[in-house]
Amino acid sequence: MLTRRSMTTAAHRRTGTSGQARVRWSRFRSVITALATGLAVLASLPAPASAGDARQGRQVAYLTNQGNDTVSVVDITTNTVIATIPVGGAPTGVAAGPGGTRVYVANRDSDTVSVINTATNGVIANIPVGDEPNGLAVSPGGTRVYVANFASGTVSVIDTATNAVIATIPAGDGPNRVAFSPGGTRAYVTNFASGTVSVIDTATNTVIATIPVGVAPIGVRLTPGGTRAYVANLGSATVSVIDTATNTVIATIPVDSQPSLVAVSPGGTRAYVTDFGAGTVSVIDTATNTVIATVPVGTQPFGVAVTAGGTRAYVCNVDSMSVIDTATNTVIATLSLPDGPFEIAIAEVP
Repeated sequence: MLTRRSMTTAAHRRTGTSGQARVRWSRFRSVITALATGLAVLASLPAPASAGDARQGRQVAYLTNQGNDTVSVVDITTNTVIATIPVGGAPTGVAAGPGGTRVYVANRDSDTVSVINTATNGVIANIPVGDEPNGLAVSPGGTRVYVANFASGTVSVIDTATNAVIATIPAGDGPNRVAFSPGGTRAYVTNFASGTVSVIDTATNTVIATIPVGVAPIGVRLTPGGTRAYVANLGSATVSVIDTATNTVIATIPVDSQPSLVAVSPGGTRAYVTDFGAGTVSVIDTATNTVIATVPVGTQPFGVAVTAGGTRAYVCNVDSMSVIDTATNTVIATLSLPDGPFEIAIAEVP
């Protein structure tokens, strides 16, 4: 399974072989049991999300914990853990539906997706998908969830009305993470072992383009206008910028060691990239495609999400969550989470 311990090994192997041999995350089955030390404990928390992030709904963060097969629920107005939800084995990817009523979790060892009702913070369904699901994304309309199945080399398509898989799409070698275009007409899938991004036409559920990027791509996010996709290449220490009109890479941005996941600000002016190997977050100006800040966070940062108002970025470290003030690019709070937080999604709960 994908664990923090395996990340460095995977990066070295991909860099050395340059795509000659297929890498399967299942080679790295060591579980982070050392991190499973109980319920999350509140640490020093000087600053919650600002008033600029106030919305009609309450913003709540959902973090997958690979250390004990749970999801931590954090109220980001107070930066406190309000619930811990048991899910499947080795929860990895997490995504919130647009209405804020559902959160979807990819369980890598269970080959399932758990569906969480945010009103009760309980699991209401477990959906069988492909082999070793890693990342997933909810369509802008909320009707579909696309799941990247690493070992199957496929993408499962879930109908959210029935919580059933309605299509399975062949992708590249080692599908890892998924992102939708703003209109939902395209899904972009990183293929870790192929060093490519598959572009899926969601009307036909077929791959219409395959884009070479860097070595061992993981995270992918699109700008709000949908004109650019940012891809974090773990093995190259770069971020590829894709022009979605031509499906070509138009820029390659050097970042810190082992870039993993990406978040884009609501205005599309900034991209935030977790640098797993360096313990930092690289902040990219999307107008110039240059790194304008490097923010020290915790050890082995992986998941990252930006609040709806864009004033805060939340980062999952090996045993904590860092809160970044996006105006100053500094960490203003740290929440201790000893159960191994891995990825994060922020839901605007009604």
